[in-house]
Amino acid sequence: MAAAQAEFPRLGMNKSPGRNGVLIFVAPRSQKFAVIGDEAIHAKCGDEFWRKLADVVSGYFRKAEFTPGIIHGVQKAGELLAEHFPRQPG
Repeated sequence: MAAAQAEFPRLGMNKSPGRNGVLIFVAPRSQKFAVIGDEAIHAKCGDEFWRKLADVVSGYFRKAEFTPGIIHGVQKAGELLAEHFPRQPG
């Protein structure tokens, strides 16, 4: 989690105008991952959403289904973003 939290600002994800960036950080060597949402998206979904998402992705990873796990995580994060932060011009 510490590595993911360090990468979030390094990648500039905390500078989105809506403060709604989401990072799915995978560390293959340590076989760990983290899902981090910026302050605005976190305020909309809370800890429970991230916990559930991590649990489902973990289930895929335990079965060595890494690509489907990441795809599921991206889809769920995208659905949440679309619901609370609809696409806008520009």
